[in-house]
Amino acid sequence: MTKLPHTMPLWVIYSAMTLGLLAAVAFRLLTIVDVFSPALVRPLWYFGVFGYIFFFAYRYFITEKRRRAIMANRLLEKLNSGRELEYDDRVLITYVLSSLVKSKENINYLFVVTLSLIVVLVDIFLVLFYA
Repeated sequence: MTKLPHTMPLWVIYSAMTLGLLAAVAFRLLTIVDVFSPALVRPLWYFGVFGYIFFFAYRYFITEKRRRAIMANRLLEKLNSGRELEYDDRVLITYVLSSLVKSKENINYLFVVTLSLIVVLVDIFLVLFYA
């Protein structure tokens, strides 16, 4: 192996997470904004779509980087063989595990689920009392 992968800097990780969260907020607010300011629906929708495009492209890149490191170096086979791992193998396993630990996708998932439930309740309230 010539070049060992590394995890992204924290500012990149947090920027991607923030963009994903803001895109999630934009989509969840569409039904509420439509009640009070229909002219903002389309800009909000575009922001959500482009935010998700960049966020999920980033997540795809990270997942593929991990997968390539595992597959190209046959890490699963080496782990299952029971033989002692070489230094580069240990570095690659450390990279994959560190990348998973540093990832903020669990925060994103929790935020999206919670926000979705809140917005559904608000939308039901608006339909019942403002329709």
